[in-house]
Amino acid sequence: MKERTIKLSVLDLAPLFGEADSTFALGQAVELAQTAERLGYSRYWVAEHHDMPGLACTSTEVLLSHIGAKTRSIRIGSGALLLPHYKPLKVVESFHMLASLYPGRVDLGLGRAPGGAGEVSLALSGNFLENVWKMPELLKGVTELLQGKYVYEGRPITARPVPPAAPEVWLLGTNKKSAAYAAEFGTGYAFGQFMSDVPGEETLQAYRDAFTPSPLTAAPRAMVAVNVVCAETDEEAERLAASLTAVFQQGVETGERSPLADRKLLVGSPESIRGKLEGLSVVYGADEFMILTMIPDYRKRLRSYELLAQGMLT
Repeated sequence: MKERTIKLSVLDLAPLFGEADSTFALGQAVELAQTAERLGYSRYWVAEHHDMPGLACTSTEVLLSHIGAKTRSIRIGSGALLLPHYKPLKVVESFHMLASLYPGRVDLGLGRAPGGAGEVSLALSGNFLENVWKMPELLKGVTELLQGKYVYEGRPITARPVPPAAPEVWLLGTNKKSAAYAAEFGTGYAFGQFMSDVPGEETLQAYRDAFTPSPLTAAPRAMVAVNVVCAETDEEAERLAASLTAVFQQGVETGERSPLADRKLLVGSPESIRGKLEGLSVVYGADEFMILTMIPDYRKRLRSYELLAQGMLT
C-alpha cells in the first residue's frame, strides 16, 4: 500500500501571550512564517478577528503584505477573510495586489463568521446577519472578479492590478452549508475541525460529491484545520496542553478526551502526532492539514511546529 504524503500548513491568530504588546506579537508572526518556510510547511495563513484583546489579526491583507516581504517561497493567505463584512471588489483588489507583489504565492481564504462581538460587527459593516444572507451573491462577485468576468450595472469592472496568476481560492467552514458554497462556486474547501462539534468526513464528502469544476479550481481540493500541541514526549505535550484555553482543552485535565475532542486537539510527541494525522488523513480523505498551535509561550509554540515538521516533513 502506497504511503500517504501529508502536507502541513500553519494557521496563525497573531496572539498576545503574557505581557506581549501587538508589535511584539506581530514580530512573532513573522518569525513563525519564516520558520515554517524553512521547515517545509506549505502555507502560512492568518485569521481575521476584531476587537479581541488577545489577538492582533485584524487587517489580514496588511499583515500578509509584510509577511510576504519577509519570506521567499511559502504561500501566504487569509484563514479566513470574513467576506460578509466587505464588498467583492475591495477584497479582490487587495488580494490581486498581494498576488502581484508575490506571484504564485497567494491564497484567498474566505469565511462567513463575524469575527467579533455583535457591536463590533455593526461598527465594521452594519447588519452582519443581512450580509451573511448575501453570501452567495458575494461569492459570485469574488469569483467573477477573479476570472475577469464581473459586470456591475452593465459595465465590466476589473480588479486591478491584474496579477500574473490569480490567488488560490478556498472557502473555510465547519458545516455542510459552507461545503455547499465551496462546491457550487468551484473553490477549495478547508474544514475547521479544531472549532467544530461535528466530525468532518461527512462534510468533506458532501463537498466532493457536489463539486462543480471552475476556472479557479478544476477538481475538489480539501484540507483540515486542527489544533496541535507537540513536545519531545507525550507527557510534556499533555502538560503544555493543559495550559490552553478551555475552548481547546476538552478532557485534557482528566485524560478522558472523546474521539471528537481528539480530532480537535492533537497532543503528543512527534511520533504520536504523526500517527494521529496519518489516521485522520485516511478518515477525511485529505492530504493537507492546517496546524494551529496556541501554547501560550512563543518559544514553546515555535518548538511545537519545529518538532512536528521533524516528525512529518523530513
